Amino acid sequence: MKGFEDLSLRWKIPLRVMGAVVGTALAVTIALLVRDYDDMKANLESHAKSLGRVLANTLVTPMLHDDLWRAFEILQSARQAVPAAPELEAQVMVVLDAERRVFVSSRPREYPIGSGLGEGGGILGSLAGMLDPEGPVEQRVFEPRDGAFYFVVSPLVADGVLLGQVALGYSKKAFLPRYLDIALRAGAITLLALAVLLPVSWFWARRTARPLLQLAQAMETVPSQPAAVGLDLPRGGDEIGRLGVSFERMVGELKKRQDLEQQMLASERLAAVGRLSAGIAHEINNPLGGMLTAIKTYQRHGDGDPLAVQTLSLLERGLSQIRNTVAALLVETRTQDRRFEAADVDDLLILVEGEAHARGVRIEVAGRLEESLPLPATLLRQILLNLLLNAVAAAAEGGRVRLGLAAADGMLRASVCNDGEHIPEAQMAYLFEPFATGREKGHGLGLWVVYQIVRELGGGLSVDSEPGCTTFRVEIPYADR
Repeated sequence: MKGFEDLSLRWKIPLRVMGAVVGTALAVTIALLVRDYDDMKANLESHAKSLGRVLANTLVTPMLHDDLWRAFEILQSARQAVPAAPELEAQVMVVLDAERRVFVSSRPREYPIGSGLGEGGGILGSLAGMLDPEGPVEQRVFEPRDGAFYFVVSPLVADGVLLGQVALGYSKKAFLPRYLDIALRAGAITLLALAVLLPVSWFWARRTARPLLQLAQAMETVPSQPAAVGLDLPRGGDEIGRLGVSFERMVGELKKRQDLEQQMLASERLAAVGRLSAGIAHEINNPLGGMLTAIKTYQRHGDGDPLAVQTLSLLERGLSQIRNTVAALLVETRTQDRRFEAADVDDLLILVEGEAHARGVRIEVAGRLEESLPLPATLLRQILLNLLLNAVAAAAEGGRVRLGLAAADGMLRASVCNDGEHIPEAQMAYLFEPFATGREKGHGLGLWVVYQIVRELGGGLSVDSEPGCTTFRVEIPYADR
C-alpha cells in the first residue's frame, strides 16, 4: 500500500478512477444478478402455489372416491415440461392423506402408496419434520437448510374438512442453467460497458491530474531558481485554477525579490568599483594633467628642436590615451574622440603581438574595414584590446585567436574567438561583473569595462563557450551617430 501512495498522481488518479469504475460496474452487476435470482425464486413460488391450488381443487373428487388411478393421471398431466423455464417443472409431486401417508405420487417406486412421508428418506425426507402435524391451513413454502429442493405444500380441503396435502418439490439446481445464462449476458454487457468507460475514465483522470502535475513541477523548480520557472500553470475558476493563479503571483513576487537582490548586489559592487576608480583616477589624473600642461608649455615656449617636438608629440598622444583609458574605466564614454579607422586594428595587433608571441599563439584576422566609422576610436580600441588580451591568455599553448570584423547596415560586428578551455556554466552568469575572473592572474575588471563601454555605446555583448571554442561577439550601431 505504501508503494501505491508513493506513485505519481499521473498514475494514482487514473488508477483510482478506474478502480471506482470497475467496482461500480461489478456492484451493479451483482445487484442485478441478485435481483434476477429473487425474481426467479418469486416466479417459482407464484407458479408452484398456483399449480398447488389447481391440484388441490382437482384431486378432491379422486380422494373422496379413493380413485388412485385418476389421481395419478392428474399428477402426470401436471408435470408437463416448460422448455423456456425448466426450473418451473416440479421434480416430485406427492398427495398425502389426512394421516400424512402417501395417497399417490409422481414417483410411485420411491414413494409407494400407503408409505409414511419420512420412510426411506429421499427428497421428501427433509420435509417430514417440517410439516405441521395437524395439517396446514394455508399454502406454505419450505426450504430445508441442508436440502437441494424447495417445497410448496397446499392443503386439500372439502367442505371444511382436511382431506390431505399436496406437496410439490422443485430442485434448486434447476436454477443454475438459466442463472448462468443471465450471469453471462450481464457479464458481457458489463465488459462492453467497461471497454467504453475505462478509456474515457483514464483520459479524464489524466486530464484532471495534469494541472496538479504542472503545479508540482513548478513548485519543485522554485526553491533552486524561482526566476527561471517557465510557468505552465492551470487556469480556471475552480480551486486548482485559483491555486495556480496564487502560485504564479507568489513566483512573480519571488522573482522580483531575486531581481532586487541581484540589483542590490550589483549596486554594491559598482559602488566599490566607483570608489576604486575614483581613487585611481585621482591618483592618475593629477600627475597626468601636470605632464600634459608641461608638454603644452614647452611646445609653446620651447626652442623648437624637431627631435624634441616629435618626442613630445608622441608623449602627448600616449598620455592622452592614458587619460581616455581612465575615462573609459569611469564609464565616461561621451568624451569626444576621433573616428575609428582600419589603422587602429593594425595598432592593436602590434600591441598584442608580444603577449601572443610569448605564448606561441597565432592571431588570425577575418575581414577589414574599408572606411573609417563614426565611433570613438579610443573606446573601440579599449574594447578590442581587452578582448584580444583575454583571448590570448585563455588560448591553449601554441593555439590560435581569431578576430573577425564586419561593418554593414549601420552596425559594426566584431568577434574574438580562442581555442582554449571553455568557460564553466556556473561562471557565465557572473562573467561581466567586476572582480569576476576565472584565472589566477588578472583583476577581473577587463570584461566589466568592455561591458560598460558597449552598453554606453548602445550595443550588445554576448558570449558562446563550448570545448575548443569560446567566442565573444560585439555589435555596436553607428548609423545615427
